[in-house]
Amino acid sequence: MTTRTDAEEALRSASLRVTRPRVAVLLAAHDRPHADTETLIGAVRESMGSVSHQAVYDVLRALTEAGLLRRIQPAGSVARYEARVGDNHHHAVCRSCGSIADVDCAVGHTLCLTPSDDAGFTVDEAEVTYWGQCPNCATSSEIPHHDARQ
Repeated sequence: MTTRTDAEEALRSASLRVTRPRVAVLLAAHDRPHADTETLIGAVRESMGSVSHQAVYDVLRALTEAGLLRRIQPAGSVARYEARVGDNHHHAVCRSCGSIADVDCAVGHTLCLTPSDDAGFTVDEAEVTYWGQCPNCATSSEIPHHDARQ
């Protein structure tokens, strides 16, 4: 989704009313994968001017409930939003700078994603977070290693 028209169509397809804040938040989340709420508020304000924090929070909730955005929150991090929805992908998180990257699911039979005891649940999704250092931090001797979850 790269245009206002794409965002409007996505909202209509999800049976949501098309509003300027919804379009602006959807486009901002698409352009800024894994953005936190403050980043999205700033982007929305750049694109449409004045908008309240509460309005953006309400839009994020509506878009997440409609399945147009996905909310993730790695341990020790604020909530982040992404427009990549509809697949069961995972994330890699840098312990040094906190950057997040999408990681596609492993293919074939993956033992760690098959629960040994599902406790009666019908499991339809697994969430995996890989922790380590991003390429920039791994090659930089200037950034000391620390755990971003702390």
